Amino acid sequence: MAVSAYAALLSLADVLNNVQHPARRHRLQLDIDRIQSLQEKVQFLQDFLEVHSQGKSQELEDLAAQIRAVADDVEDIIDLHVVYQLSQNESHHLQATPSSFCEDIDKEISKIDSITKELMMIKEDWSSDIREQNPIPSLPASSSTGLPSTGKDSTMVGFDEPLLHLIDELTKDESNLRILPIVGMGGIGKTTLAQNAFNHPSIVNHFDVRIWFTISQTYNVQEILQGLLNDGKTQETKETLAKLGERLHKKLFGRRYLIVMDDVWNIKAWNELSLLFPDNGNRSRIMMTTRMSKVAVLLGCHDPYMMSFLTEEQSWNLFCDKVFGQKGCSYPELEKIGMDITKGCRGLPLAIVAIAGLLANSNMQQKYWKSIAKNVNSFANSQDNDHCLKVLSLSYNYLPLHLKACFLYMSVLPEDYQIKVSELVQIWIGEGFVKLVRGKILEETANEYLEDLVARNLILIGERTVCGKIRSCSIHDLLRDLCLREFDREHLVRNLKVRRKNRMERWRNNPEKMCFMCSKSGSQLVSRDLPIVVVNWRSTSVVSIWICDYCKIKYPNFAKLRLARVMDDITGDEILEPTKLRCFFLRGYSSYTLHSSLNLLWNLNSLFVDLYGSITCPPVLPNEIWEMPQLRHLKFVYGLLPDPTTTPGSTILENLHTLSGIINFSCTKEVVERIPNLKKLKIKYYSIYNGNGKCSGFCLENLAYLHKLESLSLSSFTHWEKVPSYEQFGFGAGGQMYIAFPDSLKKLNLDGATTLIGSLPNLEVLKLLRHAFYGVEWNPEEGQFSRLKTLYISESYLVWWRAESTHFPNLERLFLTNMAYLKEVPFEIGDIATLRSIFVESCSNSAAISAQRIEAEQHSNGNELEVHAYRRNIPRWRLALNVVLFLVRVTRALNHEGSIIKVIGEKNLPYAWKV
Repeated sequence: MAVSAYAALLSLADVLNNVQHPARRHRLQLDIDRIQSLQEKVQFLQDFLEVHSQGKSQELEDLAAQIRAVADDVEDIIDLHVVYQLSQNESHHLQATPSSFCEDIDKEISKIDSITKELMMIKEDWSSDIREQNPIPSLPASSSTGLPSTGKDSTMVGFDEPLLHLIDELTKDESNLRILPIVGMGGIGKTTLAQNAFNHPSIVNHFDVRIWFTISQTYNVQEILQGLLNDGKTQETKETLAKLGERLHKKLFGRRYLIVMDDVWNIKAWNELSLLFPDNGNRSRIMMTTRMSKVAVLLGCHDPYMMSFLTEEQSWNLFCDKVFGQKGCSYPELEKIGMDITKGCRGLPLAIVAIAGLLANSNMQQKYWKSIAKNVNSFANSQDNDHCLKVLSLSYNYLPLHLKACFLYMSVLPEDYQIKVSELVQIWIGEGFVKLVRGKILEETANEYLEDLVARNLILIGERTVCGKIRSCSIHDLLRDLCLREFDREHLVRNLKVRRKNRMERWRNNPEKMCFMCSKSGSQLVSRDLPIVVVNWRSTSVVSIWICDYCKIKYPNFAKLRLARVMDDITGDEILEPTKLRCFFLRGYSSYTLHSSLNLLWNLNSLFVDLYGSITCPPVLPNEIWEMPQLRHLKFVYGLLPDPTTTPGSTILENLHTLSGIINFSCTKEVVERIPNLKKLKIKYYSIYNGNGKCSGFCLENLAYLHKLESLSLSSFTHWEKVPSYEQFGFGAGGQMYIAFPDSLKKLNLDGATTLIGSLPNLEVLKLLRHAFYGVEWNPEEGQFSRLKTLYISESYLVWWRAESTHFPNLERLFLTNMAYLKEVPFEIGDIATLRSIFVESCSNSAAISAQRIEAEQHSNGNELEVHAYRRNIPRWRLALNVVLFLVRVTRALNHEGSIIKVIGEKNLPYAWKV
């Protein structure tokens, strides 16, 4: 229960911080002294669990359950009193008053003090059973030395190429001592690969001395050294560690040796033994297997061997070898079922061997094989075959406490599901799993959690961004099955804090027969009455909802749930949400008006709205959104944000980092001052002119005052025929929008928003889409894009691009698409040392030819440059149509510019005109 207790404390700590925000304190009547006293006690319990959570005593389990219960109760009390004061509801279902807050909290503080006293009293009794984080026990139950066996179980079916690669690395003609780490998740075959390399005849003949020893999570240096010196045997000795180390050093000195350190979990083991291995300058090697990628990094090995999953063919060959002892399937009627089973193992050798062990001893009946094929993970991790589960559990048990809750939450995701990292991070924060660290925002800490889990090979990377960051991730099915077991054992989620609601289900199912929690329909539903704390024009104080048996078990605190009516659509269909909600994903039909009672979701930090409907009737946020200081992410497909009302002591949304999908965003000084820490902004302009044909004046020059803005996406769907004058406020000469960008920008995406781009020293990604590029000629300035790594231009009238390598000194990727008029890619672009790829598609043939010429030149110089350039034959009618469209766009400016020649200049006539 330590994991769920720790998660409950983290969630409570977040609530205590939220309620003390200055914007809350002046509106709520809560005893701040008691709140701060609670904070200190919660912090103590957090620290205690972090240090002693590895203890497996029953006393600790019981105390952890008590901690979790009291943390839930305190959070519920605070929520009750805060919502009561915000709503000013006098319903008899809410028998709470501000004066009773102290009495309720004092009862819980008394419980916490009692728990703390008991912890301190019994600490000495079970201190011997509780290991500190990253311990080194005195006895090495799992440490072993000597030569590994080479039996049938260690055959390397499907790993012929890795074995040859490893042998080549071990025998390479480099005189210095080299370390070769083999890295991968548990059960992927690291030890088996190392064993086969260790016992390969070419390796046996190459090295004078070969030594194998296993480190594991628990080890003892003295016993390891005794085993190394006595052919794997340990015995009583009075020799000190220094004496044993000296003997080993002498044994290895002057000889070519191979040392294998199997199952290394931290760098400390290497630090304690590395000085004993002399560098004889004779091509000695140290091979190491580890699940921890950070171990390889700390060793200074920049190119460790990363184990990969088996292909379907390799999986099938391994399966047949273990089941039938031969290549291929001996029973034709079982072949298809067997292939389905191996696919379910998802390339993990440990799972394949575990399942094969069950089937090899079976009677080869189709019925039994089909039952295994339906649920591969359960059989692989079954109690009768628990070796697989034990191997994977080692990785989970070794996790520090702050990572366990985040890892277990991966079980909530469907099988084979690729989740966006940004969404996963927001869910972790919403559940309260991320600890607040001084000097860091929660998103930074959560991303560090993710990187740590990836480095431990517990989470798989799905896709990376063009900047190399992880965009999506997943978890292996066997690890997910492990998570499900631990998740249920811990009862990790007790309150509904993260909500996904798909309103489209209401069109396919009877809403009265759907579970309120998970939106699933079925016969196993029961009706429950819950209080509504907000009463609007359709006044009621109690509502009956349906809940399924699964959700009753998953959310044991369901009876304490309070609901707020936060939205109504245009048909009057109500949406009720729990007041403890922190992360809300809403998807559905039609448009909604978000009522002012939205602020009763006072812990809401992420709101995502994806609604189908007319662009003329988008969702509208209430003004109360500006009084929700805990908001971190506000995302719409399209929505309207009202201007804030300026009053003395107005709330500053200092936690707001993402604002996305806002239509006709009014970037006034008052708005910018209320969102000073914004990092990501995505805005759309569907109409930038008012009814009189004048610019609406969205003040986009004020973007320069968002000093922490890192990502900006601007889309414009301007009706050019309404442009009265390009000199109007908000625009520059030639029709481009006048925008002042902050120097902090790292990513800029302009979609149809024509503007001039000045110097952006920190910009790493630049995307110019749908004629966002201004003019037909581009002459970039030196130093304008000194850190740019990715450049993407699409649907542009650009004809001449004159650039040198010094204009983009750090460019890595160049994408050019749908640019029919571009004459060529600048030849000097190829001289950029960092450039890795050029992608040219649906552009002019001359542009494709120039890209291929750059590739040929760089390859002749020995540079690896990847170029994808596709030529196309553009029909003359399409070229003529493009010319007409270009003329229409330009001639609409003639009333104020005089002539086409004046607008674009004679030398800037599109290249297509000369075809």
